Amino acid sequence: MKFAVSSYSLSSLVNKGEKTEKELISVAKELGFDGIEFAEIHTPEGTDKLLYAKELKEECERVGIEPVQYSVGADFIYGSDGNLQEEIGRLKKEVDVAVMLGVKGMRHDATGGYKDEDKKYKGFEQALPRIIEGYKAVTEYAEEKGIRTMIENHGYFCQDSDRVERIITGVSHKNFGALIDMGNFLCADENPVNAVSRLAPFVSYLHAKDFHIKSGNAFPPCDGFFKSRGGNYLRGAVLGHGEVPVFQVLNIIKDSGYNGYITLEFEGHEDALLACKWGLNTLKTMCKALNW
Repeated sequence: MKFAVSSYSLSSLVNKGEKTEKELISVAKELGFDGIEFAEIHTPEGTDKLLYAKELKEECERVGIEPVQYSVGADFIYGSDGNLQEEIGRLKKEVDVAVMLGVKGMRHDATGGYKDEDKKYKGFEQALPRIIEGYKAVTEYAEEKGIRTMIENHGYFCQDSDRVERIITGVSHKNFGALIDMGNFLCADENPVNAVSRLAPFVSYLHAKDFHIKSGNAFPPCDGFFKSRGGNYLRGAVLGHGEVPVFQVLNIIKDSGYNGYITLEFEGHEDALLACKWGLNTLKTMCKALNW
């Protein structure tokens, strides 16, 4: 089994001015990861995005780490000023960026859902045909470029496993699957074991993530937590330190036949370097115990 880290896990180093985005590649290698996922890329002012992506790929080659995945935002309802075809066209350009990065897969969002007056009488059923149309167009283009596309259980509106499944089976394309984030189901108050069991047949890529959880029925924590859709409280945790059933989920994914990267995603308040080092150790230990 190979292990990657999301650049998002190390973004605090960039935010504090300690590292540049490009330097995160060396950091990932030094921590012992085999690959790196780019959660968006932040093109320096005056630099072409495709050329910058090529620079990142070349830096990966120099350092000796594999660029594995590219993740970007998208919104098939309101993106590109509500013009679906323009949003599809924008995402096709992101596929071209993925090619230049040298990755094999690209995750992009579906939508954050309806807002303002629209959400008072529209919901997932009304959005589903438009989401399917958007994903299908992008994945058909991506297939020509050798990039696999996927949806992540992410962003509240498309976070539930049944909704993700309906999108995947609606697109019904061999080049489209699921980026399963084992922790994100908690944002929609869904049991990760049940959710992963449902989506395991569609897995294209895996995020290993952990959360601390406090019930919404208890006195709310004052700092550091955010609310789930149902009003529970979550805080990012070092992998293995929280309440996500990481070992059980890994076993489910193993039994599904998945043999791709396991990518660590950390979004807690602890020191990012230490959290990623400990998280990788946990992943390696668990996978060894599973003979995976």
